[in-house]
Amino acid sequence: MIELAPEDALRLHVLLAGELQAVRIEEASRMVRALTPQGEVVVRLHPTGRIDSYLRMVRELFAGHASGSPGGYPVYLQRWTRMGQAHGGLDRLLLFGEPEAVISVACSASLTDELARRAWWAMPDSENARRMLARQAIVAGNMGKLLATHLLEHLPFESSPVVLMETVRLLLEPGLLDEEAKLRLWQKGKQDRACHVGFLEKLPDRIPEPDLPVREEFFAQLHALRDHRAAKLLGRLFSGSGQAFLKAAGAILRNPLEKEVASASLDALARYFSILESDSFDSAEEALRWAKEKSSENEVVHAISELRPEVEAMFALSAIDSHTARPILSRTTASGTLLASKLEPVVLPVLSLIRILRGGQEEPEARRRRRARGGPEIGA
Repeated sequence: MIELAPEDALRLHVLLAGELQAVRIEEASRMVRALTPQGEVVVRLHPTGRIDSYLRMVRELFAGHASGSPGGYPVYLQRWTRMGQAHGGLDRLLLFGEPEAVISVACSASLTDELARRAWWAMPDSENARRMLARQAIVAGNMGKLLATHLLEHLPFESSPVVLMETVRLLLEPGLLDEEAKLRLWQKGKQDRACHVGFLEKLPDRIPEPDLPVREEFFAQLHALRDHRAAKLLGRLFSGSGQAFLKAAGAILRNPLEKEVASASLDALARYFSILESDSFDSAEEALRWAKEKSSENEVVHAISELRPEVEAMFALSAIDSHTARPILSRTTASGTLLASKLEPVVLPVLSLIRILRGGQEEPEARRRRRARGGPEIGA
């Protein structure tokens, strides 16, 4: 039976007798690192047999110390704590030297800024950073900006659109990034539009685009109708920030190359118009018919008849979301240009509606592609 080398046993027991904050067992370098109030302590191991068996003994030593009973990290606890249900004794979990135990702490609803600091020392990877930034206490604490800096620096190495969207959502939490960093993040999205989805969701009124022409010809009339939801929303859309939002949403949906990006973009767009309190529809055609009926009885249309196409477009966009695209997305595994082609029944009407709200403005290339595809002239 393998036993700990005498020098290892002595050093590890001395280590356990002190005040530990977190433990990291490194298999490749055969070292145990411990975080203490005084700093980091390193114990180099001297295996006397098979390295995996030896490291198991080391883990059992720390598990016994942390839990008060011998044995390793329980499998059932892995599942339970990944669900964020671990509350008491989180500081003890960081003494197991087990990655799953660190993840459990990072997922916990009871995570504090100090525990986040220890967990980050124990396992400094991007997944853990995302887990911890999902907690508002961490965003507002000392660890928030440190974790955000790590995610921003490592964003170029992420390839999954789902991970990119989630990372940007987290980075755009208030107080994490300065304006220069947000601009760099936006520029990254010029190469991968998945990054821009987070801006639509988190900063719809502060898209970092150059000033766009403001549709100010109706401002005075809309101000007189400001108590009506449609008038309030039109005022928001006709501002420079509203036009920037529409431009950004259109740029993403013009080439929806991944299902997740298409779904999230449609939902972000519909959420922008949620003040109109509409339902989702199973097809864009149904949404357009409903919007035409709904706009005909709207106060803004009665007062400013020239804005009927814009009011109709707003109601239609409020009713088109990922639910509308689900019949298409649920029946295909396509991605890239093939997916974009399959989504045309939803995306082309949406792009035409956006074009109406931008005063008919459309980039020449986008206009050429829409006409080549036979996109409908909505609002004519």
